[in-house]
Amino acid sequence: MTTSAHPLVTRARRLAAELLVPEAERVDQEGVPASHIAAVKRSGLLGVVAPVAYGGSGAPPAVLRQTAEILAGACCATWFVQTQHHTPVQTLTQSELPVRERLLGPLARGELLSGVAYAHLRSYPRVPVRVRREGGGWRFDGTVPWYTGWGLNDVLLLAGVTDTGEVLFAFAEARDQPGLRASAPMRLAALTAARTVSLELAGLWLPEEAVALRTPYERWAPGDRARTLNAGPAVFGVAEAALSLLDEERAAPLRARLADVRRRAYALADHPVPLERAEERLAVRAQAYEVLRTATTAAVVAGGGRSMALTSRAQRLAREALFLLVQGQTAETRTAHLRALTGG
Repeated sequence: MTTSAHPLVTRARRLAAELLVPEAERVDQEGVPASHIAAVKRSGLLGVVAPVAYGGSGAPPAVLRQTAEILAGACCATWFVQTQHHTPVQTLTQSELPVRERLLGPLARGELLSGVAYAHLRSYPRVPVRVRREGGGWRFDGTVPWYTGWGLNDVLLLAGVTDTGEVLFAFAEARDQPGLRASAPMRLAALTAARTVSLELAGLWLPEEAVALRTPYERWAPGDRARTLNAGPAVFGVAEAALSLLDEERAAPLRARLADVRRRAYALADHPVPLERAEERLAVRAQAYEVLRTATTAAVVAGGGRSMALTSRAQRLAREALFLLVQGQTAETRTAHLRALTGG
């Protein structure tokens, strides 16, 4: 079976055509509704890479990438909320701790939606969230600068660093509670609809049974670095959506460039040694952003003055492209991207 013929890809296309695309401009202004999340849960897409034994589909990475392209191109805000879910699923799949048996099934089957709060780990040795032993569990203190999907997620996977330099990931209910308070939703240039907040942690206590991962930072960091080196599928999905707004004569050369950089990006993503060819990965990542910028700019130009209306699809895609420039950014990827842009 080809990736394009996979049942989950078919479901993603149907969800995009029947719900996400028609509602995307309204969602952009009003926020991702709970009904969109319910539709994603019903679709089976939350379990795309989850083990079959737990109710998931166990699909290969190529299927996850293609469904992500489809969702991001249709409604980037909805894509961004649901894409957080795959990290908790993958974390539990690799975990041998008791929380796996409690949560992996509900997450794989789409009964629960999980968010993530771990990007702040990339600022190490600065530690925005500290964890220490307390009673039969763990106490979290500090600030999570960015958390997406507040009010839509059922649970969140929260990370912090212990005094001994371990990273610890544990699940909590995604709601205000003693020791956890969310800010008001942030107003952003793009993807305000994804309901992003900051989280203040002041003695949030989670039991030992909530822990999904505990490992030295030095052991965790290379895997996280590998994830950030490659161009993400949302870049290609939004670029493809922008090209669909052009006539074929003008879209054709850009579509060829997009196909070429996508092919090279995914070949690198599938390379058996994730940290090999890092410079090439970063170069291809920057090239993908350049095609995205060109495609979304072309869509705005083609739309003329109409592109300035908040109801314009071209204008929304251009703002989403700005968001993708910094989404998942690290010091390493920022430096490489600036070098590509400035030649220095």
